[in-house]
Amino acid sequence: MRQPYATVTPYITKDGSEIRELMHPNVQGNKNQSLAEATIPVGSKTLRHKHLMTEELYHITQGHGLMHLGDQNFEVFVGDTVCIESGTEHSIENIGSEALVLLCCCSPAYSHDDTVLVA
Repeated sequence: MRQPYATVTPYITKDGSEIRELMHPNVQGNKNQSLAEATIPVGSKTLRHKHLMTEELYHITQGHGLMHLGDQNFEVFVGDTVCIESGTEHSIENIGSEALVLLCCCSPAYSHDDTVLVA
């Protein structure tokens, strides 16, 4: 199955990032995971959150960020990939001079119901 990029409409997700859902079971009918592109503007960050069931992979395709993963904080650059285990609190902050863009793979697929915002 194929999903042309130009046909995907972005939306703002629960953590505050702009998302393009590139492949999701609820839309395309794939079975076990979702793939999205997230864009975080300069000077912005996602809200700290966790997923009860979902494991995520973030792959940085543009920009420079600061990843907050559990009790760790580390910089991320183009080409870096971060594994976020289910139940781990996290957020990502754009500390660069251009939009921070990343691919986000979720297994099982992303669900607003599985996303818990944390203070």
